[in-house]
Order: sequence, then structure tokens, then C-alpha cells
Amino acid sequence: QVQLVESGGGLVQAGGSLRLSCAASGRTVSISAMAWFRQTPGKEREFVSAIIWSGGSTYYADSVKGRFTISRDNAKNSVYLQMNSLKPEDTAVYYCALGQLIYRNRIGYPDEYDYWGQGTQVTVSS
Repeated sequence: QVQLVESGGGLVQAGGSLRLSCAASGRTVSISAMAWFRQTPGKEREFVSAIIWSGGSTYYADSVKGRFTISRDNAKNSVYLQMNSLKPEDTAVYYCALGQLIYRNRIGYPDEYDYWGQGTQVTVSS
């Protein structure tokens, strides 16, 4: 089994920053990509960012491009999301995901990922 444990969420004022962390533990698995998604009540899970494990290519939703930065630590099987210039519309539960086989043209689809964290709440006040 693989568990993803997220941390770093919280309450921040608009314009502030947060850094989310996600660590994979349990049985060693291959990692094709790790990603962040977010979800608000009544809405579908939304792609935020992803990183290809081999090589480190990154992908971002247009809504966060230029403000968020995803990074990884291969040795720790961890992924991070540095969120700067936060806006109230960034408020959501953020989920970490791990995919064992992710094609680049499918990287933004939640159904392609194999393991998910429990989510961490990010709240941005006006």
C-alpha cells in the first residue's frame, strides 16, 4: 500500500504565501508523476500542477501559472507546492496525487492517478 500525507495548509491573507508538502510512504512504487489538484464544494476536482518524476518537467493550470511552483525530492518521494500571491479564489481543499503511469496528454485528469492524499485545507481571506 501507498499512503500520501499532506501538510502545510492553513489560513493566509490575500497576497500571502503557503508551501504544501506531500510525502509518499509505504511500499515502494514507481512514480511517473505527482500532482496537485484542488476542490471546492459543489465543483469538480480541478488540476493545479504536476511534475514528471524523471526529468522534472512541470505543468500548471493557467489560473496559477506564475504564482505557484511545484518541485520534487526524488530521494524522499515527496512533492511540494509553493504558492505565492494567493487569491481568495485559491481557497480549496488541495489534494496530492501519485500516478504510476501518466501520459503527458493525460496529466490533468484525476482519473489517471493511482493514489491520493486526504487533502489539506487552504483558505485565503480577502
